[in-house]
Amino acid sequence: MMPNFIASNPEQAALLPLHVRDVLSPNHVVFLIHEVMRKQDLGEFMAAYGEEGQAPYHPAMMLEVLLYARCVGLHSVRKIEQRVKEDLGFRYLAGGCEPDYVSFNRFRQRHGKAIQHVFTQVTTQLLLAGVTRIGKVVLDSTRIRSAAGRESVVSGKQLREEQARLQREHGEWLQKLGEEDPQEDPGTVVANLESIRQRLAQIPAQLQQLEESGEKNLSLTDPESRSLHQPGGFVRGYTAEVVVSDEHFILAQRVTQNKADNDSLVPLIDQVEGAYGKTPQVVLADSGFYRNENVEEMERRGIDGYVPDSNLARELNGWGPARDTEKIRHRGLQRMRKKLRSVAGRAQYRRRRAVVEPVIGILKEQMGLRRFWLRGLDKVNVELALTALAYNLRHLHRLVARSR
Repeated sequence: MMPNFIASNPEQAALLPLHVRDVLSPNHVVFLIHEVMRKQDLGEFMAAYGEEGQAPYHPAMMLEVLLYARCVGLHSVRKIEQRVKEDLGFRYLAGGCEPDYVSFNRFRQRHGKAIQHVFTQVTTQLLLAGVTRIGKVVLDSTRIRSAAGRESVVSGKQLREEQARLQREHGEWLQKLGEEDPQEDPGTVVANLESIRQRLAQIPAQLQQLEESGEKNLSLTDPESRSLHQPGGFVRGYTAEVVVSDEHFILAQRVTQNKADNDSLVPLIDQVEGAYGKTPQVVLADSGFYRNENVEEMERRGIDGYVPDSNLARELNGWGPARDTEKIRHRGLQRMRKKLRSVAGRAQYRRRRAVVEPVIGILKEQMGLRRFWLRGLDKVNVELALTALAYNLRHLHRLVARSR
């Protein structure tokens, strides 16, 4: 006897067309993205377009589609183009349009600053609504792999060897061109000479880039990326830095070429103050952000900071007592150690891990920010801003759904 199955027919059409809200859950994140983004001031986007030429896609639609793509961990614009044709959530936000990957790519490149400003706009609205606050904040960073492949990375020695080899080959092809009866076709000789000259013209600039970067190696496809250390070894990429509120919202974000974090604490606090006009009351960060000057600056601004030096961090992590106070002359460090050794101080510092590590985990594991798809510092900053804004909308969506 055959089991009974629910009947299905791929060729069966619905008797009546269904509205997307009848298919997707009423609490689906696309509806929140659309609702939030339609309230934003997109004047900066609009100002970038003229009245002449082919009509562009509306920036609100493009931005909503890109944000939803980040929410579901999709970064490739070619895959986004495909999903707009096939996925109901994407189709809803696209509103009947089918932009291709070139359109999405141009949009990101054209509106980098405007995207950063929208991130600040939305976060400001969350602050005004009381959803999050600038009270206690946590600073952290993570290394993100660049789009450059390992095969594109060369050393100064390799560049100089390539330069010498090409100079020899250039002379050999010139000699062939001057022969009365050249063995090679003259057109081929000229083409090879032109190719060698173009490459020889690039190498001095690359050697200069390498010298200015202070690096041992240079990526030919993404010269602004850096060789950065992370727990698993070295990675070619960038450092993503975030400021996260106690309510798990990202308040500020940026991408740098920094190999260490101790120069980033004050600029990140400045970024929060500049964007929202408020100074955090409490700042938590790991020992990578410690400098004596940072402690002094937080005290000057009236910030209650909890940032251990590397020796105290070992003690706080249970790896033995830190070398201590008789040799320590810096008063700020003395005060910081005393505060972090107190019961209240240890409780505050433990909060750091509970606040920021889940956020970075979601960005990298659930939202796919384990590598950047674009090349260059300005472009990867736009990538991080889009992903951070999408994260905040996802987090808001969870809070709204939980309250219903």
